[in-house]
Amino acid sequence: MTMAKKTTKKAAKATKKAAPKAKATKVKAAPKAKATKKAAKPAKAKRKPNPALLMKLQPSEALAAVVGGAPLPRSQALKKVWDYIKKYNLQDATNRRKINADDKLKTLFGKASVGMLEIGGILAKHLKSV
Repeated sequence: MTMAKKTTKKAAKATKKAAPKAKATKVKAAPKAKATKKAAKPAKAKRKPNPALLMKLQPSEALAAVVGGAPLPRSQALKKVWDYIKKYNLQDATNRRKINADDKLKTLFGKASVGMLEIGGILAKHLKSV
């Protein structure tokens, strides 16, 4: 009897198991037609520098104490002010966007501390066209 029970159990298990489902096959999309090549674009002309940005400006006496007295473009004046700030470690230790002015920069900025984005506007007041 035990043998008969085993075979009936196996038969029952076989009927309970569903047939494995066929895997769904993905339908591949048809390959896209290649776009025809457009006519080659003409080579771009080299950008001309803006002469207004390269124009030399005369620094005021307060600015000349930091960057020198010779006329120079606005970008170079700003660069020299930043070189001075970094040379004398005038950036605030906790807030690097803040500049703590020394004596020369106090006369230039008009206050003891300045935000880094204010410097460009302050320099504009101290640069005159030659």
